[in-house]
Amino acid sequence: MPSSPSSTAATRVPQADRTRAMRARLLEATVELLVERGFAGTSTTLVSDRAGVSRGAQLHHFPTKNDLVVAAVEHLTERRGAELAGAVAHLPTGGRRTRAVVEMLGDHFSSPVFAAALELWVAARTDEALLAAVGPLEQRVGREAHRMTVAALGVDESRPGVRELVQATLDLVRGLGLASTITDDSTRRRRILREWADVLDRELERDDEGTPE
Repeated sequence: MPSSPSSTAATRVPQADRTRAMRARLLEATVELLVERGFAGTSTTLVSDRAGVSRGAQLHHFPTKNDLVVAAVEHLTERRGAELAGAVAHLPTGGRRTRAVVEMLGDHFSSPVFAAALELWVAARTDEALLAAVGPLEQRVGREAHRMTVAALGVDESRPGVRELVQATLDLVRGLGLASTITDDSTRRRRILREWADVLDRELERDDEGTPE
């Protein structure tokens, strides 16, 4: 028995939803290709093939590679923030909290999402249009990562030296993340992060002891 017009309308996906889903596939495909092939090896043709979207549809929404990559930067920024927030929500409490925070940051900054962001940083160095998009978003990511780290560690940045310790932690995990794109040395990375977590605990405890009641 043929479907009635009302039942067909009820099951039809709205055009706006289909458009959002298609854009999401294109942006996810762009991020995947940035990780796999780098910025230079990522083309609009490869992206449309990976996303299963026609070239015409892709060009309608993103006429150039830079249009596509700039949109992917924003998409990537949201993903990085969501992944970090999700990881923070699952941290343990108690004596091993600092180590868990540091290891969580180490994992985040050695993930494929970070590798894709790194490709964009490098490409933006010599591309003014890309830099104009990447720069402000990367600053936003940095501020949010700093804020989340302060909250996860449960520290007070108004105390002398605390802000610098948090920033040193983020600089350390970014550096280790960069090194992991060249060689996978997760054992060495975890050993370094464990030692740094012990340093943080000692320094933060000393700060607590030195604070007047």
